[in-house]
Amino acid sequence: MANKQHLALLKRGAVTWIEWRNLHPNIEPDLSEANLAEANLRGANLGRSNLCKIDLFKAKLIAANLAEANLSLANLAGAQLLETNLVKANLTGTNLREADLRKADLSGANLIGADISDANLQQADLGDANLIGAVLFRAKLTGANLNGANLTQANLTQAELIEAHLYGANFSQANLTESHLNAAYLFRANLSFAQARGADFRWTNLGKADLSGANLTGANLRGANLAGANLNGANLTGATMPDGSIFRS
Repeated sequence: MANKQHLALLKRGAVTWIEWRNLHPNIEPDLSEANLAEANLRGANLGRSNLCKIDLFKAKLIAANLAEANLSLANLAGAQLLETNLVKANLTGTNLREADLRKADLSGANLIGADISDANLQQADLGDANLIGAVLFRAKLTGANLNGANLTQANLTQAELIEAHLYGANFSQANLTESHLNAAYLFRANLSFAQARGADFRWTNLGKADLSGANLTGANLRGANLAGANLNGANLTGATMPDGSIFRS
């Protein structure tokens, strides 16, 4: 449960909260399980706070500092997190459905099992983030940085990853069905045993990528770079190959 004093200070407004945090830099605020739905916390310093199970439904957290905060199992559905600092935050099992995370910094964040469906993560930084088993159904990740991110068994069905930076990202056993990866950079990425039926890989760099055992039936690989890629055991039935031809099994 939230510390009543901490919650009261936050509700007094930004000036009071900033002054208190500056005076007590070593205290890690406890706002766990608090109801702050639709609250205006723009620019608030909530770094290293305990926000476990907090309700921030449709809250305004634009440019807020949530670095290293514990947001596990929190409700951030529909929240405004534009340019928010979530570096190394714990977002395990967090509800981020339809959240606005454009240009947010989630580098090194823990998003295991998080629901990020229909969220907007355009140009967000998810470098080295842990997204094992996360649900990113229809998520918008155009231009996002996911270099080194772990997306093992993640659900990226119909996700938009156009021009995304995915160097060395791990998509092993991930679901990329009908996802859009046009012109994405997947050099040395791991897509082994991924489900990528009907996925759009046009002009994508898949150089030295591991596509072994991947299901690429009906995928569009026109203009893609497959130099040095591992396609052992991959299913390419009906896929459009880099030269425009249709692969026949």
